[in-house]
Amino acid sequence: MQTRPLGKTGLELPVLSFGASSLGQEFRSVNLDEALKAVRVALECGLNFIDTSPFYGRGMSEVLLGIALRDVPRSSYTLCTKLGRYDLPHFDFSAKRVAESVDVSLHRLGTDHLDIILCHDIEFVPMQQIVDETIPALRKIQQSGKVRFIGFSGYPQKIFRFICDQTDVDCVLSYNQYTLQNTRFADESVPYLKAKGVGIMNAGPFSARLLTNAPLPKWLKEPERVKDAARKAAAHCAAKGVDIAQLAVQFSIAHPDITTTVAGSANPENIRNWAKWAVTPIDQTLLNEVLEIFRPVKNLGHMEGLLENN
Repeated sequence: MQTRPLGKTGLELPVLSFGASSLGQEFRSVNLDEALKAVRVALECGLNFIDTSPFYGRGMSEVLLGIALRDVPRSSYTLCTKLGRYDLPHFDFSAKRVAESVDVSLHRLGTDHLDIILCHDIEFVPMQQIVDETIPALRKIQQSGKVRFIGFSGYPQKIFRFICDQTDVDCVLSYNQYTLQNTRFADESVPYLKAKGVGIMNAGPFSARLLTNAPLPKWLKEPERVKDAARKAAAHCAAKGVDIAQLAVQFSIAHPDITTTVAGSANPENIRNWAKWAVTPIDQTLLNEVLEIFRPVKNLGHMEGLLENN
């Protein structure tokens, strides 16, 4: 698996990483054997950067990861978790909860340090608190050695300049905004972040199943025009003997300034396919045809979080 440097951190991450949200049964019921095997297969395939959060399964993802990684040498993988979001409407970015959350995550994950910790989905709260309280609290924890690098994650592009214009962070994570259909992250934020030396991470190459052949979840927020284009693009790929998910992975990992793209599944076969696709040359003709299908709905998305943060 190809790797790239993450900003100024000194970390080298695989271009494709393992997202453990599915281990928290965020999308379907997952049995223990399946969850543990998914982690093992991800590591075997070179997806040795692992991303999770206490929000995923309300702690279940971190707990299962801790079990899966128990006998794995700590130096063989890079671990990222988050803080601040604990349930759908429950957010707490206070300094007190920052310290508690880090300690709880360390316990669940069975480790004495986190490589990266991110403030999770900051667009749902008044973001000045992240600058004034949360990040300073994380810097103190960083000095203690419990956390190596800090940053934040979210969906609207406004969040990246709002935070990084006021304070320094080591890395950021955007999701569902560098895909076959939506490249706003690269268009609006990546050059700015690169110039500041901030580590750049992407998640959601499938845009919540939009860019797969799986049934679309009822909670998917994308406009109907986007969904229709995605079904058309998937059918076009299938007619050419290609799974649109393959093209989605290959497109997202190809951007040279995005260090890694996080994809999540508790299905070991999916992970094996992603690893295989990551080293398969992209079909440029098919890619151009799919991008043309998406052109009328390119960069159409939805509002996430507070209105003023979009």
